[in-house]
Amino acid sequence: MDAVTNKTLEKLKYDLVRAGLVQYETIEQAEEIANAQNINIGQALINSGVITEETILKFLEEKLHIPYVNLDDYTLDKNCLKLVNFSDAKRYRIIPLFKIEDTLTVAMADPLDLFAIDKIIETAECSIEPVISSESSIYKKIDEYYKSDIIVGEIFTDEQTDYDWREELHSEDLSDNHIQKIIRAILKQAILENIHEVTFQREDNGFEVNFKKQGESFNKGNIPQVLTSSFVAKLKTLAELDPSVSEVPQLGKLNFKVDDITVIASISTFPTIMGERIFLKIYKPPQRLNEIIKTEKSITAIKSALLKPGIILVCGSPLSGKTHVIYSLLIEAAQKDKNKNIMTLESIAKYDLENVNQCELNENIGFNMDKASRFIEFQSPDIIYLEGIKTKESFEYFSNLVFDNKTIIMEFLANNMEDLRNKMSFSDFETLKSIISCMIFIHSKDSIEVFETETVQKYLA
Repeated sequence: MDAVTNKTLEKLKYDLVRAGLVQYETIEQAEEIANAQNINIGQALINSGVITEETILKFLEEKLHIPYVNLDDYTLDKNCLKLVNFSDAKRYRIIPLFKIEDTLTVAMADPLDLFAIDKIIETAECSIEPVISSESSIYKKIDEYYKSDIIVGEIFTDEQTDYDWREELHSEDLSDNHIQKIIRAILKQAILENIHEVTFQREDNGFEVNFKKQGESFNKGNIPQVLTSSFVAKLKTLAELDPSVSEVPQLGKLNFKVDDITVIASISTFPTIMGERIFLKIYKPPQRLNEIIKTEKSITAIKSALLKPGIILVCGSPLSGKTHVIYSLLIEAAQKDKNKNIMTLESIAKYDLENVNQCELNENIGFNMDKASRFIEFQSPDIIYLEGIKTKESFEYFSNLVFDNKTIIMEFLANNMEDLRNKMSFSDFETLKSIISCMIFIHSKDSIEVFETETVQKYLA
């Protein structure tokens, strides 16, 4: 992730001092804060309370002779939205307002960002006339006007089960939304067939669409070569990824509705010698604990484990629903005691959970599991959920947090109980086994077994 900057204020920061609006020392402090928090210097000045956003905007208007536009009650020309895609609008804090002949007027939070202007000129194929607007108002307008474009749309499942997404592919739809409709059709077929993993992989004849179920992949057709670039760009835009980047992996998520229920899909792109491979994983909304755990005894055991130090281990095979169960545990813990500090370390937050401090790792800026684990203890968490712990050092570190009165929720991959027992027989897991307060094993959607401390110790001994 690039550092968040404002080139305009970087160039004019000392003019603020000369104009008597801020002190020189204040500028230096703001720069330190901006670097530490990955925000721009203007935001640092505003957050510190030494200057208002309105004062900065008026200063820039007078200094640059670029008009300021208040976007709060402004109505944009929607026809101009296609000239600046969603990713560029968010990335450069820019939104198109109107176009007269060959000139597009755009609102910018950073009007001296020449790279952004050049990029928009290239994509819009017209000249640009910038005006100044506040960063917050631009983001608000982006969310308002691009909303229909960044949400895939609604999927209804009360139709035939033999639905085939290729009917949409071969339709005579020539609208700008045709690619988006194809994406929605693929998702719809995946939902109807109870598929949780979809891959898009480049082949000689286009983009191959594969559904994965129980470890086996099934080809469901191909997106023709002529549409692959548009398809990838639209899919990335919907997932709030950068469609211009293909050389490095990206991770994002997609929001769509199924029968009025919001569903999340994580999107992972990865460069290969054939081109990008895209992996999509669908997560259904979490349920309440009593909806997935059937016996009162098991629910009582889980609730008891959430109230005391120890490790709650959630086990199962791939696609068994481990994350689904863990989110139910987090919802239960958050509703039980709203004063508890519940934190998560995840690659992607699948759903926003109330009263849970969810944290997404970001390898692009070096914020990985190792760094997060070193700093999370300073946040004084009571309950921590960790996604995908794999190293001995990580297991040992988080196991030791139990002795500091923390409750740790971990997931562990095991195809069946025998597989779990074999994996846990390694000496690396001796400490972990001794502090498991509760183990949940997902055999299937309708078969979830809960083990209390004594049973776990006997079974894994």
